[in-house]
Amino acid sequence: MTEPRTSGVLLHPTSLPSRWGVGDLGAAAMTFVDFLADAGQQRWQVMPLGPTGYGDSPYQSFSSFAGNPLLISPDLLLAEGLLADEDLADAPRFPDDAVDYGAVIPFKQMLLRRSFARFSETASDESRQELLAFRHANTAWLEDFALFMALKQALGGAWPEWEPSLARHEPAAVAQALDEHADEVAFQVYAQFQFFRQWARLRAYANERGVKIIGDIPIFVAYDSADVWGSRELFYLGEDLLPTVVAGVPPDYFSATGQLWGNPLYRWDVLDRQGYDWWIERLRAVLTLVDIVRLDHFRGFAAYWEVPAGEETAINGHWIAGPGAALFEAVGEALGSLPIIAEDLGVITPDVEALRDEFGFPGMKVLQFAFGGAPVNPYLPHTYERRCVVYTGTHDNDTTLGWWRTINASDREHVQLYLGRSGEDISWDFIRLALASVADTAIMPLQDVLKLGSEARMNTPGRPAGNWGWRYTPEQLDIFAGARLRQLAELYGRLAPVEEEARAANEPV
Repeated sequence: MTEPRTSGVLLHPTSLPSRWGVGDLGAAAMTFVDFLADAGQQRWQVMPLGPTGYGDSPYQSFSSFAGNPLLISPDLLLAEGLLADEDLADAPRFPDDAVDYGAVIPFKQMLLRRSFARFSETASDESRQELLAFRHANTAWLEDFALFMALKQALGGAWPEWEPSLARHEPAAVAQALDEHADEVAFQVYAQFQFFRQWARLRAYANERGVKIIGDIPIFVAYDSADVWGSRELFYLGEDLLPTVVAGVPPDYFSATGQLWGNPLYRWDVLDRQGYDWWIERLRAVLTLVDIVRLDHFRGFAAYWEVPAGEETAINGHWIAGPGAALFEAVGEALGSLPIIAEDLGVITPDVEALRDEFGFPGMKVLQFAFGGAPVNPYLPHTYERRCVVYTGTHDNDTTLGWWRTINASDREHVQLYLGRSGEDISWDFIRLALASVADTAIMPLQDVLKLGSEARMNTPGRPAGNWGWRYTPEQLDIFAGARLRQLAELYGRLAPVEEEARAANEPV
């Protein structure tokens, strides 16, 4: 994927302002797009958009294809007459700067159910036909997902705990369940319909303003998901329906025991025999939502760390060859040129680099990884090639200011020497460094643009609770920060060509 020089901001939609407790796809999302466009930014990077389960992580979703109903805007439903003022009158007082998922989830579910009831009673024939068309167009994943969520509502627990014929997704049991739970299935379909409608509106607006959206695909899927329940043959599961091997990463400098993620692992041999259809459809679905895709844990496509199920750590795992080029050849044949960013962080071996480079995927560079340690560091900007995406930090990092406050004196001195700066404005020092680099694309978390500290960190890997909740407030979206971003984008050649041409001609854009 070859890109012109460009830049953008990383912000998950849950972090947008909203009076309903969690960011959504309504007016604040449009305002954020305007901020990006006015600031000369051409990319908005988000995390996975699927419905989240336990822990609220967008990287552990109930489906690789569905959207997160929490992101549906009640204000847009109100404007369409699908909610009434009295439906919103009993809203709790939610915190402005964080998501209280325990309070938000039941509240948003209640609103969606009220909206569904009103739609069922009052929708026009045209709206009903639109819903039917959506259901028909997405049958391949939507029926299973809607039934999966309906069964979780009715039966609770993870899917292997259900009655055996249902847990094994036997056709007769599935057909009977679809009939018995038809009303709840219809509600789940409706929620997806509204998510996709609202997201399409937002994406179209972003594209009109010259902003492309970068989405995210985790390589692995959650065990308790419609993906695994409906396609068990694609995963290493035993007769008891439990994983026999799980995903992780080996011990390294950061962890003596590695990381045990616990996701079920793919049977790549089965996927290969099927022409990688499931992965093709997964990418096709995501590319209906976003313009560019970041593939998380890209190294797992070359080789992945397999850990026997039941292990308490990742120490006793071993490397297994992934699908390699065969997967991306099949996807390319089906979908054409692939707008993919390869998340190639961590210990990357030559086979991973070769796979990335064979398909021209840009890799990732993170400035927080550049300082201290080895004298030859691939994250230092003077080592970059153009085909890469540089980040000041990612959703898993502390904010740049938080990181700066905790690094040791030697690393701090290295930063100061490299930048020729004191570090008093370290967030913007890093933004300037990223934008000035030769990397085709530069991405900054909004927290860095706003010069926020560790209190605004999105995720701390390994922390069992308290992640994914940060939100900014409307007054924090500083027009002066936007003007500063635009000035640097222009200075380092990252404005859209049409803007540069108009500016050169001294004409309004």
